[in-house]
Amino acid sequence: MFQFPFFTTLILLSLTPQLRIQAFNIISASSNTHQNITLTAILQKSAEVCQVVVLKQGRFFVQPKVLTAESVAQACLSPASASSLKEAISDIKNRNAWTDLIHFKDPEYHFDNEEFAAGRGVITQGLSVVKASLKLKNYESAREQLGEILHTLQDFYSHSNWIELGNRSPYANLINPNLPLTNLADKNMPTCSSCDDNCTNNILDTVTSQKLLISGYVSGLKPAGKCSHGGLVDSTSSQEPKGGINKDNSKSPHGYLHLVAADVATAATRDLLEDIRKSTNDTEFLRLLGISSTFSVLCIVIDTSVSMADEIAEVKRVTSSIIDSRRGTTDEPSLYILVPFNDPGFGPVTKTSDAEIFKSKISALSVGGGGDDPEMSLSALWLALAATPAASNIFLFTDAEPKDVEMKSTVLALIESTKSTVNVMLTNPLTNTSRSLSNPINQLYQDLALASGGQAIEVSKELLPNATSLITNSTIFGLVTIFQAVRDPGRSEVFSFLVDSTVGNLTFYITGNSTQFTITAPSGQSQSSVQSVGSLGIIQSVFNLHTVLISTSSPAGQWSISITSAQPYTLKVSGKSPINFKYDFVEVIQNPQPGYAVYKSRPPAGGNVTLLVSLLGSGSGLISELVLVDSSGSGLYKGSLEDQGSGDYLVTVETAPKGDFYIRITGQFNSSTSSKFQRQSSTQYRASNISITAVRNGSWFAGQNFSVPFTVVANSSLREYAVTVRNSGLYNMTFPTSLTAGGNSTANGTVMLSAPANATAGTEVILTIEVTQLGTNDTNYAFLRLAVSGAVAPPAGLELSLWISALTLLISLLNQ
Repeated sequence: MFQFPFFTTLILLSLTPQLRIQAFNIISASSNTHQNITLTAILQKSAEVCQVVVLKQGRFFVQPKVLTAESVAQACLSPASASSLKEAISDIKNRNAWTDLIHFKDPEYHFDNEEFAAGRGVITQGLSVVKASLKLKNYESAREQLGEILHTLQDFYSHSNWIELGNRSPYANLINPNLPLTNLADKNMPTCSSCDDNCTNNILDTVTSQKLLISGYVSGLKPAGKCSHGGLVDSTSSQEPKGGINKDNSKSPHGYLHLVAADVATAATRDLLEDIRKSTNDTEFLRLLGISSTFSVLCIVIDTSVSMADEIAEVKRVTSSIIDSRRGTTDEPSLYILVPFNDPGFGPVTKTSDAEIFKSKISALSVGGGGDDPEMSLSALWLALAATPAASNIFLFTDAEPKDVEMKSTVLALIESTKSTVNVMLTNPLTNTSRSLSNPINQLYQDLALASGGQAIEVSKELLPNATSLITNSTIFGLVTIFQAVRDPGRSEVFSFLVDSTVGNLTFYITGNSTQFTITAPSGQSQSSVQSVGSLGIIQSVFNLHTVLISTSSPAGQWSISITSAQPYTLKVSGKSPINFKYDFVEVIQNPQPGYAVYKSRPPAGGNVTLLVSLLGSGSGLISELVLVDSSGSGLYKGSLEDQGSGDYLVTVETAPKGDFYIRITGQFNSSTSSKFQRQSSTQYRASNISITAVRNGSWFAGQNFSVPFTVVANSSLREYAVTVRNSGLYNMTFPTSLTAGGNSTANGTVMLSAPANATAGTEVILTIEVTQLGTNDTNYAFLRLAVSGAVAPPAGLELSLWISALTLLISLLNQ
């Protein structure tokens, strides 16, 4: 039988109507799941590698009795890594689940329909991207790709007959393209007999005796005599031969082997992680999984026009101070990023883990270009957001308004997607000594800082050193947001919030003009804004920013702050704590099996909003409540929690606020109600009536075009929508600039990207697809993290192993 080339098969299968392909369940209370398999394998491999590292250092390793993120981090002698380890695992698990939702029509992603060569290609090509991304320290891209290929790898043990053949160890050939796939059943060979209630022995004896490898079919038509995947949602299971062979859960046709398949899938996951480890060093491998001795990121975006000489000198001073004072501590930055800009230029991005390289790049900054005329500040900020890890602090220095205001929506999309915080140092304040008004040209910067939970500080060049302490305070590891509020227009209000016993470095940030406040501690002591030094701490004021550093050694309890101002103001309360939370908006699918996929866009308006929330660094703690907080203070929207185990929760809110909102959780460390804590998102969100789904299919090779199809669904009558697409690599691309959607109409488009032939394997490109309803401010976006796979793609129709062999032979002949 003729076989289609691999990439042609992808296209043809995407056009074939199929039912959703099952896999090890994503959400299940009674069976092992992709989530459990991934979590278990990563914790096991992390502990194993940590043991090697600790013993090499001549220190004592204590094997955890129970593997959790906390116990493994402790055994690694890096207890502060508990949160980042759990966050990395969560990212990998989420991408594993994403594969089941996005690629449910593609049998090669699940080893269905006996697509063994194509399935192995998904794994090995994805594995090369993981290794290349890791080499370039693009950890987030590596984690996403790792989650995807783990889903495919794990499905092999549930969907094929590998376990039925008596195998109890992984099939090593699946992760090694140089090893052949042997004993594959012929596409025309019958493999199953019919079964009804009992499918224990439905695989034919000829298959078992010859040790032939088969898998079940799921598509609407299956070849005569072939096995079906099985289950109520598989239409082929009612075709002769009836039944199925999957082991997805204990009630599956071959559910009696479910736990065995899950155990072998766990071992296979460990083997794949070991293969990645061998391609790098143990430090980088553990960093991929979130275990490190350092964590913070220092990212500077700076205007280099001629009027910025004083600011550049101050940045040099501050960054040198941070680098020199934090060497060897957990607050030492693990990554340094620098993005200069002026007019008309912006970039390039310097991204390094070497402090000396970063200092030399900062020292080499020189001024040039036009004074304080509008500059390309938002384009530079966009590059910085694309280059930094999620939840980073970014500091932008400028004395000019942005020239590229059309970039605002893209920057907002990256702020929401990455949950990063943008702080802006604006050295162009009004000379008005009363400071009753803000400089109006700074409003856009203030909007971006507000959306991210950052500060927009208006300060004179002479007083800039007084404001840059924000950089020092905001780049220490383990900072959490406890409370945040915005009032525009300003009004008098009393805010109350809980500070728990794990919080240190408690700090209040109040921005606004003509703002008066009084802070009251749980003890009843208070301090007003006119007291620079008082019973609670030290107040530092620089134009529109007031920073209150609390000095009490035991801040736990209920705090309050009374603020009076007729002008807009913001309040943020932060501290250092090992307890935090991770959250993502998700789409939950109940049929044909429970599962979810993370939104990389705004949540839907007018209906349920669902979040996947993970408690980080809490040990035995739990979340007791989640609310969406309208940023205007007009209301709270409470969610219902469904505990998923391991500190994960699915939370459903009946409807989102109509305006901007924050996410706030409350919880407790154990069963004691006296040990409560509170955390809040720094990032603001907004729901949208527009839904965008974008899919990254296959591998992207240098020198080749790469297509990203996307779909737009609008909760409105038929209307026209503007489309804007940007990629952080600044690669050439084409896309439709407008689409019509709404009513019962779904609009489809395709972005065609072209990577240059010299693009390095592992190069990360952030793609944003923005859709805006014309005449309104309703907009939504799709956020994709892409990685270039390599310099040359394997010729279509050849297995990678055959292609490598052919290339090796050719080189040998040329050398003769």
